Amino acid sequence: MIEKIKLFCLPFAGGAASIYDKWESKLSKKIELCPINLAGRGNRFTDKPYADLEEAVDDIYDIIKNNITEDSEYAIFGHSMGALLAYELIQKIQSHGKNGPVHVFFSGRKPVHIPKTEKFYRDMDDLEFQEAVLLLGITPPEIFKNLELKEIFIPLLRSDFTIAETFVDRPEIVPLKCNISALIGKHENITSEEAEQWEFHTTENCSVYYIEGGHFFLLNQLQTVINIINDNLLIENSLSKN
Repeated sequence: MIEKIKLFCLPFAGGAASIYDKWESKLSKKIELCPINLAGRGNRFTDKPYADLEEAVDDIYDIIKNNITEDSEYAIFGHSMGALLAYELIQKIQSHGKNGPVHVFFSGRKPVHIPKTEKFYRDMDDLEFQEAVLLLGITPPEIFKNLELKEIFIPLLRSDFTIAETFVDRPEIVPLKCNISALIGKHENITSEEAEQWEFHTTENCSVYYIEGGHFFLLNQLQTVINIINDNLLIENSLSKN
């Protein structure tokens, strides 16, 4: 009998596994928090940033593949860049015939078949990129005032935004075989018409939640996000035992 559902969590651009540190005490005891540190951050600080989306997905797959056996039960959460990584990761898992997740949470992201229309961060020059990143409000200004830190973090941030802004143009949508929850900030640049199109990406159920705040609602609406995760995964866990 499976006692816990593993919850693999992927960060937004510029984020690390540490953004999920506060989650463990709030998640149900039936959920095991498994935040993933991407290359270049946390205990992988010395690892070279990814060259592209494919390299990032291959790396994440290698990290979790031994935890997705036939009798394992797990879910995936990703915010913004992390949502794209989660989607492509599950596509890879499905293509390898491995045991898929019972649930996936796509947070702060348009459905992946809708191309980005805003200006690309990856195309900005250094000064414009720095100003745009600071406006997001999640990167400490001190990083850009310290030459050594800039030399470390600017390549990492550029790598992340290159990944986040990658559009995988498939001939047709290949739906996932698990339930989907889409978490959308009420004041971010995603319309309800766009958000509802997440339903095209699963053969199972899709629920869309609109949460107070902008793109980074994840940081100041933590309990709301946790409640959505707990409610959905406890249902999955209950169904798996019947």
